[in-house]
Amino acid sequence: MTEEEKLLRLFQTRDERALKAAEQQYGKLCCTMAYRILGDRQDAEECVNDVLMKLWDTIPPAAPRSLTAFVSGITRNHALNILRAKNKAKRGGKQYDAALDELSPYLKSDENLEDRLDTIALQDAINRFLETLPEETCMIFLARYYSMQPIKEIAAAHASTVGRVQMILKRTKEKLRVFLEEEGLL
Repeated sequence: MTEEEKLLRLFQTRDERALKAAEQQYGKLCCTMAYRILGDRQDAEECVNDVLMKLWDTIPPAAPRSLTAFVSGITRNHALNILRAKNKAKRGGKQYDAALDELSPYLKSDENLEDRLDTIALQDAINRFLETLPEETCMIFLARYYSMQPIKEIAAAHASTVGRVQMILKRTKEKLRVFLEEEGLL
């Protein structure tokens, strides 16, 4: 049984040691990812704490195949939500929220069903595209565009040159464009 499987089992059995183990195993990854998005160490640390609680709340019932990918996804999404909230607050978010709350009974949903279905179709197509890539190419692509890692760090992690990583990314983006055109999504 791998370390990831052991940790997943701790979450599934509601063992509180899971939180400490997750922090030890994924804390640095989460903090780095959150910091890249938020640009503030304190916000990144708070994000990591929130992510740990989200893990506790979602496992079970969620049973991710890859805990690393699951944790990364939660971290990225939560950090982006924090960033949006911070930007919204700069624009007078509290007043805006209060006004919307007052009007919400009279407004239709702001989410267009057609847009939502397009988003789901695009996500599905990108996931299918990623499954067609060689493992290293997929890891480089995800590191850059999902984890938002700098190209220099990706190159170091893959014992490669910056130029090679840039070329892989360029070719992969072009393949993705062609794939999405063939799927009728561009």
